[in-house]
Amino acid sequence: MTLRNHKIAVLKGGPGSERAVSLKSAESVTEALRSLGADVVEVDVLTTEFHVPKDVLIAVNMIHGTFGEDGGIQAALEKLGVPYTGAGVETSRLAFDKVLSKRKFLEAGVPTPRSQVLRLDGADELELALPVVVKPPCEGSSVGVHIVRTKDELAAALEDAKKYGDETLVEEYIDGLELTVGVIGDQVLPVIHIEPVSGFYDINNKYPWMSGTGKTLYHCPADLDARVTARVQQASLDAMRALGVEVYGRVDVMLRKDGEPFVLEINTIPGMTVSSLLPKAARVAGLEFPQLMERIIELSLRARGKD
Repeated sequence: MTLRNHKIAVLKGGPGSERAVSLKSAESVTEALRSLGADVVEVDVLTTEFHVPKDVLIAVNMIHGTFGEDGGIQAALEKLGVPYTGAGVETSRLAFDKVLSKRKFLEAGVPTPRSQVLRLDGADELELALPVVVKPPCEGSSVGVHIVRTKDELAAALEDAKKYGDETLVEEYIDGLELTVGVIGDQVLPVIHIEPVSGFYDINNKYPWMSGTGKTLYHCPADLDARVTARVQQASLDAMRALGVEVYGRVDVMLRKDGEPFVLEINTIPGMTVSSLLPKAARVAGLEFPQLMERIIELSLRARGKD
C-alpha cells in the first residue's frame, strides 16, 4: 500500500513511566512516515483524555507502558472509532500483565521460567531458590527489575517492588544469553543477542541517550547454530500465538547454556528509537524503517477490518 497524502496520527508520550522513550519512538516514526509522503498529525497524549482527528487513516500507537500497552488507549480509540496499530484491547491487556501472560504460555506449552507471585505484605514465603529475578507484573523497559542473589538483595528488591503495587512477580534466574525476537504477522525476524557491557539489560543500558551511563552491544543475527536459532524463533512465534497478539511484537527470551530457550514476555509496542531492536532486526531482514512502518500499518488496518 502507499501512504502518500494519507493523514496519519502518531500518538506519543503518554502518562506512564516510559514517556521519554515514547517521545523518541514517535520522533523516528514521524520522520519515516513523512519520508513516505504521509500527512502526519502528532498527538501528545498527556492524560487518558485525548483527541484524534476523525479523518485519519489510522492512529500509530507509540505509547509504551501504562495506558499505551495495557489495552487502555486501544479501548479509547475503539470508542472514538479510530483504527490503530498493533495488538487489540484484550491481547494488549494480556501481554502487559506478566502474570497473566505467563499463565497463557504455560497453558500453550511455551517454555518460560518457573515463577511465583509474592504479596508484599509479608504473608508469602519465597519458594524459589536464589538467584531469582524480581519484577513488577505491569511495567516495561525493565523498570523495577532486580536480579537477586542474596537475602539482603531480596529484601531490598521487595521493598522497591512496593512502588508498583501490592504484588510482585519472582522468576527463577536463567543463566545464559539474553535474546529478543521480532515478529511481524507470521514473519519471524532474525534473533538479536543483547550483550550489556556491564550489569544487565536495565533501562540505563537500553536507553543510554537517557542516562549517558549505559552501553550495550547488539549482535544481529545472533551467533547461534541453526538448530538453536530455529528453536528460539519457534518459541517466540508460539508465544505470540498463545496470547493471540495481532500485527507485531517483540518477544524477550533467555537462552540457557544448554541451548534451551525460555520466553520472558511480549512487548506489544516495542521501542522504535534509533537504538531500538525491532528496527535493527527488520533491517537485517531487508526491511528499512519506512517500509517496516508501511507493513505494520497494512497489517493493522487488516486486523481492524479496514483493508
